[in-house]
Amino acid sequence: MSSSHCIVIGLFCAVLLGGSLSHGQLTPTFYNETCPDVLSIVRGVIEEALQTDGRIGASLIRLHFHDCFVNGCDGSLLLNNTATIESEKDALLNNNSVRGFGVVDDIKTALESACPGIVSCADLLAVAAEESVSLAGGPSWGVLLGRRDGTTANRTLADLALPSASDSLDTLMSKFSDMGLNTTDLVALSDSQVKFMRSLSNDGEKNNNGNGTGLADLDPTTPDAFDNNYFSNLQVHKGLLQSDQELFSTDGPDTVYIVNSFSGDQSAFFASFVESMIKMGNIGPLTGVEGEIRLNCGRVNEDVSGSDALLHSYI
Repeated sequence: MSSSHCIVIGLFCAVLLGGSLSHGQLTPTFYNETCPDVLSIVRGVIEEALQTDGRIGASLIRLHFHDCFVNGCDGSLLLNNTATIESEKDALLNNNSVRGFGVVDDIKTALESACPGIVSCADLLAVAAEESVSLAGGPSWGVLLGRRDGTTANRTLADLALPSASDSLDTLMSKFSDMGLNTTDLVALSDSQVKFMRSLSNDGEKNNNGNGTGLADLDPTTPDAFDNNYFSNLQVHKGLLQSDQELFSTDGPDTVYIVNSFSGDQSAFFASFVESMIKMGNIGPLTGVEGEIRLNCGRVNEDVSGSDALLHSYI
């Protein structure tokens, strides 16, 4: 990323952080005293994971996205099935689509070793998303922190609230609006989603192998880099999924304008993306004494006991 990009991102972050902090909710300095190395710890685990899994960064971004759209950014997506919890992982739009839970466990283990009982799983996802974008050549920003973890999941809401590959533009805009996100947020955040080599079987579509069970590269030009090529692909009708190409359809003049803007100016896209990620990360966070700080991201604390507290229970 060029210095001009850094300056643009810095300016946007300064404005955004000031606005967000005025609500007294989250702050980028939340762990400065209690876990000052949180960012470097998360980044280190992701860097190691990238050595064997080039898709893991995009997968972690997707986890943060799918977590925030259901119950707010509370780590509910990470909870496993129990007698009282129906895991969101098994929702139609998550099953065979979201992944990376083993790396989340690895990050949590490293954080618990350095600062036990301090960093929430919801914050872990927010930091992992930012570090993944940065490692892929995208912008960096001051992640707002201080979220606590929820103790419930909502599989039914996951089926209703999450964007689908077959959604019309009106449906996509409605789902984003329900989260307090606007049309620019929809377009900006769509780029990060296609960087995940998503299984298409859950939406009934076929992949390149024709069997509906494998993985398809949704950005054929630069699948492993965080850039603005996704928007250039839409301009020449190379959006693989219906929901992608809808952004550049005659039904959406507003989105067409934004796609053209992002395609022609990567720094403008980066700046809007940062703003949208910060807004998304502020969807319904639990703070103060709400929720808990989970010892195991897959289980609420009352279900965690002794030596198995950090077992990788759901890969």
